[in-house]
Amino acid sequence: MTSTTVLEARGRDSATVAVVGGSGATIGWGAAICGAFVIAALSVILLALGAGFGLSSVSPWPGSGASLTTFTVVSAVWLIVVQWLSSAIGGYIAGRLGRAPSGLHPDEANFRDTVQGVLAWAVAAIVTGALLASAVTTLLGGSAAGSAASPNGSSAASSNYFVDSLYRSGTPDAKASADDVRAETGRILAKDLAAKQVPADDRAYMAKLVVARTGISQEDAQKRVDETVAKARQAADETRKAGGRLALFTGFSMLIGAFIAGIAGKIGGDHRDRLTI
Repeated sequence: MTSTTVLEARGRDSATVAVVGGSGATIGWGAAICGAFVIAALSVILLALGAGFGLSSVSPWPGSGASLTTFTVVSAVWLIVVQWLSSAIGGYIAGRLGRAPSGLHPDEANFRDTVQGVLAWAVAAIVTGALLASAVTTLLGGSAAGSAASPNGSSAASSNYFVDSLYRSGTPDAKASADDVRAETGRILAKDLAAKQVPADDRAYMAKLVVARTGISQEDAQKRVDETVAKARQAADETRKAGGRLALFTGFSMLIGAFIAGIAGKIGGDHRDRLTI
């Protein structure tokens, strides 16, 4: 038998009676997992809807469709909306299905209901992240892009680059297939851009490849190589910035989701207690 102690704390206008030491409610993992599944399912549905609307707003034709800036802003807002709606509904369900408090101060009961909602959000975030990571790995695992995007992608590209350098000649073969030439040039650019510098011998060699394939002068070929390197660097920089913005928007939206899930869990707990006989 558990003993209970009744404490009376008088406020400014009224007295509040708190019961301490009874059989307090604990975190209900079943309710938290139910809320987490609701959050994950709604997130997937809303993200799919957002992807559909986003793709329909983009057009390859000039002067039509949303601009890149507009698309980025809308995507950021939609990420926040996804976290807001899914976390609110899932957190509410987790709090509503949680155990009714027994022998707890109302403040402690509210705190535990809030934690119940945040816990549901955390479980959903971990499960969804693991599933998305697994899906991306599966989709990219068998492709060249997958190998380049993998943790060992940079080392593999460097190895191929050094293998190619073993067989370089002062006069590249003009009869080499276009696919082989493009592949070798791509490996050179990938390695040099990752190293943040393009050595002079790589520039000269790529210029010789251009001369062998096109028949233009060495000077014109060198200009073409320099322009291509500059464009590749600009594209890589834009990709880096876009990835950084996406990461910031995702992290911010998830923080909002955690906050909303906690508030919704408390609201769900309040509604549960009002209807508990």
